[in-house]
Amino acid sequence: MKKLVRDKIPELLKREGRNFKLVEIKDDNDFFLLLLKKLKEEVNEFLVNNDPEEIADILEVLETILRVKGWNENYIRRIKERKKAERGGFDKRYLIEIENNI
Repeated sequence: MKKLVRDKIPELLKREGRNFKLVEIKDDNDFFLLLLKKLKEEVNEFLVNNDPEEIADILEVLETILRVKGWNENYIRRIKERKKAERGGFDKRYLIEIENNI
């Protein structure tokens, strides 16, 4: 099984006497694609068990994506705030059912 892991996982596996093949991803685009896969994995784990540990993992992956893409966290927050000002947040907990107008 191949999967993107945190930096200290190889060290932990070595201490446990586990055999593994370690590959360092040099290409930013390849790394980005693996991060997207990891993000999906972490979100799915959160959806299954609602554990705040998974939210921490999701945040770690998102912060790494920001660095790889060269995006500033403040830039993303400004986009978020603009969208919230234009479209709102989720504070009112609205669920909407749109009727089909044919």
